[in-house]
Amino acid sequence: MHPVIPYLIAALLFGVGCYGLLVRRNAVLLLMSLELMLNAVNLILVTADTSVVGVPRSGQVFALFVIVLAAAEVGVGLAVVLRFFRLRGSVDTDLLDTRRAGPGPAPKAPAAGTAADPETAAVTAADTDAGEAR
Repeated sequence: MHPVIPYLIAALLFGVGCYGLLVRRNAVLLLMSLELMLNAVNLILVTADTSVVGVPRSGQVFALFVIVLAAAEVGVGLAVVLRFFRLRGSVDTDLLDTRRAGPGPAPKAPAAGTAADPETAAVTAADTDAGEAR
């Protein structure tokens, strides 16, 4: 068998994984797309190991390391997805809010007329300056 066929299959798998990683919004499907990409890398490593003659066989060892890495990624990734589901009730990554630090309540917007509002802060500062000048 020519080594071109597994390389083409690996390129197809990697392309489908990249497409899924860029398009999908579900966190579980993102993990599945990442697994497809890792499997494409494993296919390339094993194909290169069997097709290249005269070099030490190390592609299978690297593929084993990638499999271990993928298992660890699944464990940590699913733990993050489960925590995300418990907090938000959905695994849609559009709901991910990176501005909040923890699971507490969302920060409240400052009320109108406070110093955090730039328009009213300028008016109140001008009023106090005018009041001090009198």
